[in-house]
Amino acid sequence: MRIRDISVRTLDDAPTTLGELAGDGPVLVVNVASRCGLTPQYAGLVELQRAYRERGLTVVGVPCNQFMGQEPGGPEEIREFCSATYGVDFPLLAKTDVNGEDRHPLYAALTTAVDADGEAGDVQWNFEKFLVSREGEVLARFRPRVEPGDPAVIAAIEKSL
Repeated sequence: MRIRDISVRTLDDAPTTLGELAGDGPVLVVNVASRCGLTPQYAGLVELQRAYRERGLTVVGVPCNQFMGQEPGGPEEIREFCSATYGVDFPLLAKTDVNGEDRHPLYAALTTAVDADGEAGDVQWNFEKFLVSREGEVLARFRPRVEPGDPAVIAAIEKSL
């Protein structure tokens, strides 16, 4: 099964897939949290979505509470925080486990991809980014401290379009 075809749930608990959310464009999948030192990266993700939306990119946020409980809220609290604080206008999925025994199948597939150092495996922290191609392959993996506007992220997005 292609990554774009794996069943996920929206923040409103509706079933969907990355392919349905993104159409035929590439997808930047990011595990997010509202109470993390990296939370300001939401601003950069919003900028990416706005800059590349018309060329086909879709950013998809995946709330996760596995890293020191930094995403404790329910769907309405998450939506309100993201909208009011950062103007998030990209799709958000239901809160999801990205590591461990209850790891979502989406992340079971994503975490087989290697980062710039050639390492695969568990998500290290909030705001780890995976760029998925139109065909459903992971094109690039960026660890949490790589900012959304980093030249390597921009170059990978440009190449995917």
